[in-house]
Amino acid sequence: MTNFIPIFPLSIVVFPEETLNLHIFEPRYKQLIKDCHEKNRSFGIPVVINKNVMESGTSVEILKIEKIYSNGEMDIVTRGQHVFRILEIIKEVPDKLYRGAIVNYPPNQHEGRETLMKHVLASVRLLHEMLNIHKDFKKEENQMKTYDIAHHAGLSLEQEYEFLGLMYELQRQEYLKRHLKNILPVVAETEALKQKIKMNGHFRYLN
Repeated sequence: MTNFIPIFPLSIVVFPEETLNLHIFEPRYKQLIKDCHEKNRSFGIPVVINKNVMESGTSVEILKIEKIYSNGEMDIVTRGQHVFRILEIIKEVPDKLYRGAIVNYPPNQHEGRETLMKHVLASVRLLHEMLNIHKDFKKEENQMKTYDIAHHAGLSLEQEYEFLGLMYELQRQEYLKRHLKNILPVVAETEALKQKIKMNGHFRYLN
């Protein structure tokens, strides 16, 4: 399917089904949110990297407008829907301050391998344990997909964007598995170094 959507470029990656809170303050985006809310339509958040609008992003729906301030600024709650690819950016939309884009939506396959997902989840939990971080994913383990944990696996913005372009769940599982396999030893070394530095200059009891 190909269609036109208003766009709100941001230096973040939004994943399908992710809930995202936004504070809207620029006039063009206040107009965008007002239009989309009144017409019950989605808008797109293409990823911005190094000040460049990338070709991929995620369409989002407005769940609710949490608060409208006296100056027209807004707090809104949105939810990610579908990954899109930009075919053409429309820099001037008639009578609008915001930009739009002609986009299509690549087929997205959501079935992965259960054993591989369990391995990835175990690695993420180990990473969090090593960093002394507690995360509540609010889903049963057997219901979780890679989109649910990608923001919590220590990926850079560039890596998250690369991950967004993977249209098969099995590919996404393998991507996280490789990333975590690489990052866990680095974190372990860092933690060991921190402990060495803490001990430096202190009296130590040695057996």
